[in-house]
Amino acid sequence: MQQWTLKKRWIYAVSIVFHAMLLMSAYIFQAVVFPYLRLFGMVPLLLPIVSTGVAIYQGRVAGGIVGIFAGILCDISFNQPAGMFTVLLTFTGLFVGFLADTVIARGIATYAISCVVVLALTAFAQMSPLLLFENAPSGPLLTMAFQQTIYSLFYAFPIWFFVRALGKRAQRVAPSGRPL
Repeated sequence: MQQWTLKKRWIYAVSIVFHAMLLMSAYIFQAVVFPYLRLFGMVPLLLPIVSTGVAIYQGRVAGGIVGIFAGILCDISFNQPAGMFTVLLTFTGLFVGFLADTVIARGIATYAISCVVVLALTAFAQMSPLLLFENAPSGPLLTMAFQQTIYSLFYAFPIWFFVRALGKRAQRVAPSGRPL
């Protein structure tokens, strides 16, 4: 077992700070900036994209941890049942990270496909209270969920550069002291 050197600890601490900065900047854009830049009444979801990207490039542990914090921030910014996004983004971060660790390749194609699936799940989670408790018509809600997924997907590609860079930075040192 390798010893943690001061340099490795420093790189790990800086990596945590960069993850926090990415989450906070995505939250600020999602909750403060984009509500004023609506497109057909839609606001893009950025935090699910960040947690998916971290899960793809850093695995299930980092994806789950970032998913917890991204979910908490989504629960704060949206008027949804308490804890819904926290549970959803934590499980999607764990699952996508597990797939990235075992089955799928880490690249932009799997990142894009994973983002589409996670964005569709979050859009469905947003409309599920309206479908289940308010008896809202499903056609317009499904159309809006599809449009919000596509609109949010446009922001997945700029975020990809940041999560990929964080993934490469995290590969320098892992919590176990060995490269990922």
